[in-house]
Amino acid sequence: MGNEGSYVALGLKVWKAQIDRADKLFGSLSSEEVLREIAPGRNRLLYLWGHLTAIHDAMLPLLGLRERLHPEFDVAFVSNPDKSRAGIPSHEQVRRAWNVVNAELWKGFEKMSWSDWVQRHSAVSEAPGLRFREPLMLVRRAIHSGELRKDIEPFDLLRALIGVSNVASSPDSQQSAKRLVDILITGSRPVR
Repeated sequence: MGNEGSYVALGLKVWKAQIDRADKLFGSLSSEEVLREIAPGRNRLLYLWGHLTAIHDAMLPLLGLRERLHPEFDVAFVSNPDKSRAGIPSHEQVRRAWNVVNAELWKGFEKMSWSDWVQRHSAVSEAPGLRFREPLMLVRRAIHSGELRKDIEPFDLLRALIGVSNVASSPDSQQSAKRLVDILITGSRPVR
């Protein structure tokens, strides 16, 4: 192939940019602001931040980097919906955990080789057809709920998304990939 280093560098650059954006958003909020709902009747910002932190923490063992740092976040931010539990980690606890978890991930990412990135991680089944089971179920659920058009073939949508990710692999094609995703999403929605 020959472009492996470029793919890894691009992936890391995009990851870092998204973490920086989240840092800027969440880092600028006060303890009162993080308790606001993102929309009436929806999750609070603290819950979303804690959820992202828990999921990033779960990536550490998944990628073979280390054991989890904050498995206790799962009960508050993954296994249970927002506002279903009285005692959840505070704004400052989530901020500290977010910073530590993402620093550990970044440290591990920088050490990973191309072969580390492409090897099967611990949550991917050995069975060839099972790799797409969860995304396929999500697409089918979205079709059934009316979020996506009924005439969409789930595998076709997944194949299209894979194609978009291939287009986005070069820095000069990112705008094209964004347009393709927009077309896919817009064209997949039912007409109301």
